[in-house]
Amino acid sequence: MPRKIEPGDILLAVLVLTPLAMAGPRLWELPGDGAIWLLSLAGRVTGVLGLSALLVTAAMCVRLPGLDRWFGGLPRLWLLHRRLGFSAFLLILGHVLLLSFAALPLSLEQALRVLFPPLAHAPIWAGWLALAALIVALAPTFQVSAIHYQRWKRQHLLSAAALLLALLHALPLIPERAAWWLLSLLALAAIAWRKLLAPVLARREYRVAQVTPLAADVVEISLAPKHQGIVHSAGQFVYLTPQDPSLDAGYAEEHPFTVSSAPGAGELKLGIKALGDASLALQTLTPGSRVQVEGPYGQFFARRAAQRKQLWLGGGIGITPFVGAARHLAERPDHFTHVALFYLANRPARAYYHEELERIASAHEQLSLCIHYFSCCGPLSEAFLREHCPDFAERELYICGPPAMLEYLHGLLATAGVDRAFIHTEAFDFL
Repeated sequence: MPRKIEPGDILLAVLVLTPLAMAGPRLWELPGDGAIWLLSLAGRVTGVLGLSALLVTAAMCVRLPGLDRWFGGLPRLWLLHRRLGFSAFLLILGHVLLLSFAALPLSLEQALRVLFPPLAHAPIWAGWLALAALIVALAPTFQVSAIHYQRWKRQHLLSAAALLLALLHALPLIPERAAWWLLSLLALAAIAWRKLLAPVLARREYRVAQVTPLAADVVEISLAPKHQGIVHSAGQFVYLTPQDPSLDAGYAEEHPFTVSSAPGAGELKLGIKALGDASLALQTLTPGSRVQVEGPYGQFFARRAAQRKQLWLGGGIGITPFVGAARHLAERPDHFTHVALFYLANRPARAYYHEELERIASAHEQLSLCIHYFSCCGPLSEAFLREHCPDFAERELYICGPPAMLEYLHGLLATAGVDRAFIHTEAFDFL
């Protein structure tokens, strides 16, 4: 079944379509007839939608804790941000092509003049500069290979220049400006908050209390708040910014990590696997060093039927939200119905938290633990699920792990007839 429409989806649609609704009557009054009129109309409609989509895309970068819930969580908000930004790019390309095609029946010279007027027509050339800046900003997303995260973030700042140039292109050419000023203020306020104010006002100060090795490339760091810490729910994540200049990489860079401590715990715990230069460097964080935390974000466990039993499927570092939830269960078992946790690991050495999870499961009847090793059992099968959790299709299902694991499990559960409405996943591929 299709994904539920979130309140934020409706808000985005209203914001994107408002300038078009306000400009509608004037768009129909274009000169010409037949194909020329239709192409000219389509060219202006795509231009209006492209610019409004670009402005709304910029406004979506605000990343306020709690706001992401309107959109089904921050990972989904980032996915919408990426799709809307690429749609804006395609609409702007369509705007350019359709307007030139509308002039082509008159003459090739007229079509070229529409695209490349004399230099005195500053708004048109501002539009070309905006398109060029947008192409450069989006270029890393066209790559097939992996994207360098920090290089992408720096290059993506060109989208702000594209935004300003697009406004210089459009505002002198359109009479109805109220909607554009509103969207422009939202976009510029979001960019100012994210780049200038949030690093000062939104981040909480912590100190590294302990770094506990869990495997060769996995640690759990414990953070003690300097003043008041964040208040999180199980399954949420935060952005961590280390302020230790001795790190080999990642100094003053923010990266998202899932919280593995129970809600209300005195220290904030984060499970971190070395997946790149920055996360590798975090394995060597020095106790006592300063870090900043922003959040929390996400709503992994927020949607559930109160009386419905649960099934958790976690693999790799994707086990961390379930560790936090299990620790919460150990403290507040009355808050949980029965939970079956399937820990999907390649081999015993990669089941980082299995000893602690086994202790919690043995002490609390609300949690049953089943560890599945790929090295000896192969991929998880429907038969294995039915053997260890016969009623799995009637439970609320939560899945977190590597993208390939998520794709495989979605296929397995669909084949088993599990209703997609009861399957919840969290993925952190923000790029």
